[in-house]
Amino acid sequence: MSDIVIRAEHLAKQYTIGSIANSHDTLRDQLDAGLRALFRRNGQVSATRSTIWALEDVSFEIRQGEMVGIIGRNGAGKSTLLKILSRITKPTRGRAQIHGRVGSLLEVGTGFHQELTGRENVFLSGAILGMRREEIKRKFDQIVDFAEVDKFIDTPVKHYSSGMYMRLAFAVAAHLDPDILMVDEVLSVGDFSFQRKCFAYTKTLLERNATVIFVSHNMFTVTAMCDRVIYLVDGQVRLDGAAEEAIPLYEQESRLREATRSSSNGNGYSQEQPISVTDLTLLDQSGNPRRVFDYGERMRIRLQFQADQPVKNPNFVVAFIRSDNVACCNYVSGVDGLCLPQICGAGTVEVLTPPLRLVSDLYSLHVLVWDAEMQRRYFVQQTTVSFQVRHHLFNTHFGVFHEPGHWTWLPNEINIFSPAFREQTEEQS
Repeated sequence: MSDIVIRAEHLAKQYTIGSIANSHDTLRDQLDAGLRALFRRNGQVSATRSTIWALEDVSFEIRQGEMVGIIGRNGAGKSTLLKILSRITKPTRGRAQIHGRVGSLLEVGTGFHQELTGRENVFLSGAILGMRREEIKRKFDQIVDFAEVDKFIDTPVKHYSSGMYMRLAFAVAAHLDPDILMVDEVLSVGDFSFQRKCFAYTKTLLERNATVIFVSHNMFTVTAMCDRVIYLVDGQVRLDGAAEEAIPLYEQESRLREATRSSSNGNGYSQEQPISVTDLTLLDQSGNPRRVFDYGERMRIRLQFQADQPVKNPNFVVAFIRSDNVACCNYVSGVDGLCLPQICGAGTVEVLTPPLRLVSDLYSLHVLVWDAEMQRRYFVQQTTVSFQVRHHLFNTHFGVFHEPGHWTWLPNEINIFSPAFREQTEEQS
C-alpha cells in the first residue's frame, strides 16, 4: 500500500468577483438563477462578470508522517487550497485524493454556534468533524482541559474572547485523532503558552505517523516546524522543496515587491535617491551566511551600495523590526563612530552587532540612508531580509530584548542597613 496520503492533481479554483456564484442553496435560489440565465440567453439582460483564479494547475503529493508548510503572500491561494483538501469547497478543475481521517482548523470556531454553550459546541463541532457521540463523551474532559476553558464551558460562546474561542476549536479538532491535520493561521490568535502546547501536540501526531499541513505567515514557526514547504505565488506552486530553500526565496521575492511598491513615496520625502542598496548579506561573527541566530550571538550585516553622485556625510541606518512591527533597535553609522566624509560609486559598509539580546521571534531589517543632520529627507529606504532569533525560554512575553539583572536575596534576619548586608552586596557587585 502506498504511503501517499494526499495527491493533488492539476487543482484549479475560479471565483466570480462581486457575486455569489452557483450557491443555489434553496428552491427559490435555483428558480431565480434559472430565470436570470434564461433572460441572459434571450439577450434581455447583459451583465459582465469578472472572475479570478485563486488556484491554477496545482499538483503535489504528501506522504504519511510529513509536516508540510504552505507559505505565500496574502491572496496566493493558501486558504483556498486547504478548503479544497478539507472538502469544504470543490475545485473548478482537477482533483484531490485524501486517504485517512482529516481534522481541519481553517477558521476560528469552525462549526460553533454563537448562542450555544461551550459544552454544546464541543458536541456540535465534534459531530461536524466526524466524531461519534460516544467518542466525544469519552474525550470531553481531555478537550476541556486542553482548551483551558473549564470555568466557562457552560457559558454561551458569544461571550468568549477570540483566544478562548480558538483554544476550544483547536482542542476539538486535535482530539479527533486525525490521520491528517490541516491548520491555517488561526494559531496566531492564542497566547504563546497555548501556541507552544499546540506545537507540542502536532509533534505527538507526527510521532504517531500522522500528517500535518501548516499554513502560516510566521517564517520562524515554519522554519522550526517544517522540513518541507510549498510556496504559492498567484495560485501556482512557485517552489515545492526544503524549507531552507523555499523561505529565502519567498523573503527575497516579497522584498522585491515591497521595494517596487515603495519606489513611489507619498510621505512627503524627497524623491531624489542618489544612493541605492544593491545587496544585503547577513553573516555570523566568522563571516558565514546565516538566517537563524541564537540568543547571545553576534551578527555581521554587510551592505553594498551604489552612489550615482557624490554624497557627503551619509548616515547608514539598520533597524531591527519584530514580526508584530515593533521597532526593537537600530544601528547608525555616524552615531556608532564611522565617519564617511563623502561617497561616490560602488561601496560596502558592514556593522558587527553586539551579542543579540533579542527574544525569540522573527525579525526583518529596514535599511535607510539619511543625510548628515538626520533630517526628514532621506536617500533610500528599503525593506530587506528577515532572520530568526532562537532561545528555548525568552519569547515575546519577555518584551523586545532580555538582559540579565543582578538579583539579591534578603533573608528576614539580615538588616539591610547592617554592615554584613553591605559587605554581601559589595562582594556580589
